Amino acid sequence: MKRFDLRAEKSERLDIFLRRVLPPLVNSQISNSKIRRLIVAGTVSVSGRQCRLPSFVLRGTESVTVSVDEDRLFYEKQPDDILFTLTEKDLLYEDDYIIVVNKPAFISTEETVVKGRANLHQCVVDYLWKKNPSLRNPPYAGIMHRLDRETSGVILFTKSRSANAGIHGQFESHTVIKKYRAVCAPAKAALTLPDEFSVRLTMGRISAKSSQCKMGLLSPSKGGQDSHTDFKVSSFNNGLYYVDALLHTGRIHQIRFHLSQKGFPILGDTLYGGRTYERIMLHSYSLTFVHPISGKEMTVTAPLPQGFAP
Repeated sequence: MKRFDLRAEKSERLDIFLRRVLPPLVNSQISNSKIRRLIVAGTVSVSGRQCRLPSFVLRGTESVTVSVDEDRLFYEKQPDDILFTLTEKDLLYEDDYIIVVNKPAFISTEETVVKGRANLHQCVVDYLWKKNPSLRNPPYAGIMHRLDRETSGVILFTKSRSANAGIHGQFESHTVIKKYRAVCAPAKAALTLPDEFSVRLTMGRISAKSSQCKMGLLSPSKGGQDSHTDFKVSSFNNGLYYVDALLHTGRIHQIRFHLSQKGFPILGDTLYGGRTYERIMLHSYSLTFVHPISGKEMTVTAPLPQGFAP
């Protein structure tokens, strides 16, 4: 751990000040996000008082102290993303306006803050470009919804901007029918699940923006949003419940949080109390929507991966 005692020289934001003066001291470039993390983590003091606000405005007369653990600062976690190339065997449906893909686990839906990290959106663009190599610019692929990195299954992209409004409106109004399969284990041995049940509660993010997203019970007055999922037990075997989920709303981590609140966290979902496993056992197996151009109702399904049925 190194400590740097600095002096503000002019009026500027704390994060901008550190972005300017810190890299020469550690002989390396430091990203804006890391500067913000240093401040939010409480490693910065202004005139002897801890300051966790990146936007704090220095007047130009203060002393600024920064404690830096260089090993942690320059360590980049290497995600265990898979190497994935989209091919025709991964397609569930495609026409001139939309493309529906069977997403594997361990790949993000879209680009993240980690530069160059693999993502499904780029895989779709690469696939479409390979089909039309004469294009001078990357083909269009519109992101309409997302699946968590470890969640597999049906995901839809648009191929034409003319399809965006029709698809986006259905997701916004929750008229798209989204069905998932989850594999769960009781948090306590005595717990059992009824054949059918619903969970409806207000939920919101309870973790800091600088840390991993975690949802929790949150009142509407504090930003909580209504969430509603219907569940049906498909089968039970060897202490595991195979549960189908029908979403009525689309909150972040909704199924994961709802099942944990019921006392049956998803296998592999350690964030919400699940047992350690090779992945979070959640799969989007069906998507029903109205085609944005033809107006025809469509249901696209993805086969259940190994381990999602007894």
